[in-house]
Amino acid sequence: MQRTLVLLKPDALQRNLLGEIISRFERKGLKIIGLKMMELTDELLLEHYHQHQNKPFFKNLLKFMESSPVVAMVLEGVEAIEAVRLLCGPTLGRKADAGSIRGDYSMSQQQNIIHASDSLANAEKEIWRFFSQDEIFNYQKIDFPAIYGEGDLEE
Repeated sequence: MQRTLVLLKPDALQRNLLGEIISRFERKGLKIIGLKMMELTDELLLEHYHQHQNKPFFKNLLKFMESSPVVAMVLEGVEAIEAVRLLCGPTLGRKADAGSIRGDYSMSQQQNIIHASDSLANAEKEIWRFFSQDEIFNYQKIDFPAIYGEGDLEE
């Protein structure tokens, strides 16, 4: 089972899309093992977006991400990182396929509704950047036998 971090950005909150987006992950069969609303600080954002610090859009990105709370989630499932990124769609919302979260709700590069970890290594770092150990829950999901075939859970 893989774990991945998802952030529902300020535009998702402001546009009343939280329930719709969370339900897409649930309907896909991903297990929510961490969920919270939080305000992001400069320090946290500098760490999270360190690769963009010297880019011209960085100050606007910080301002946007601090404009209202975000909802942070940790999702778990077989190949969860790839599955979540497929549901999200490409970063530029107006180029994302209809049916994806960004394709349905975003036209922007910055106001693109959602962040999702892009690799196993980044997911591990990002989860612990936003969550502490006591905020991650391990429980048996009773619908997994209906979601996964026999061999899927042996990976």
